[in-house]
Amino acid sequence: MDLAEKALAVHQRLIDFYGYPEWRNPLPPVDELVSTILSQNTNDVNRDVAFDALVAKFPDWEAVRDADPEAVMDAIRPAGLANQKGPRIQNVLRQITEMRGNLDLTFLKDYSREEATKWLVQFKGVGPKTAAIVLQFSLDMPAFPVDTHVHRITGRLGLRPEKMSADKAHPHMEALLPPETYYAAHLNIIRLGREICHARKPNCEACPLQDLCDYYQSQQTETPA
Repeated sequence: MDLAEKALAVHQRLIDFYGYPEWRNPLPPVDELVSTILSQNTNDVNRDVAFDALVAKFPDWEAVRDADPEAVMDAIRPAGLANQKGPRIQNVLRQITEMRGNLDLTFLKDYSREEATKWLVQFKGVGPKTAAIVLQFSLDMPAFPVDTHVHRITGRLGLRPEKMSADKAHPHMEALLPPETYYAAHLNIIRLGREICHARKPNCEACPLQDLCDYYQSQQTETPA
């Protein structure tokens, strides 16, 4: 089978194994943008604690934008790297306001995926993954975010070139899969990465993708009879 057929087979196998995933209620796009910036180099729990603290401390994003930087950094400290993330969030909010006159990103729904991605990644600290998350989960636009789990697993499966960067893997995976599969495929691959296909010691024996996985097949070949 070619790569597109293999990608679709992986998606269907994970649907059969995990079912159709349901993520949390979608956030408005600016909320999702801030949340995703907070998620960089930390886990979901710490991200959520920091995001909730920020929302509790300030009445709206305009207040966050205009706040004393120390107050923002103090609120988001649970997410780590507060000295970087605080100014980054405030700078993005200021730049959006300067360009648009407000903090409403729903206008991006009128753009193509490529145009919307290009608009978002112009801001420092907003890369292809952050842009894809905002598009897919807040704006209901087809995008395939590639986080560390997705990057690792697509490499092990052989769905992307071994040395392809995560940034380049976004358009690569979007080209392999039909847009209607992005949501479920992304979430189920992440779940596989968290529960079975760990970075250091993948539990291959529990994996439903053994026959589709280049890594597993190579391990079987190398194992003495």
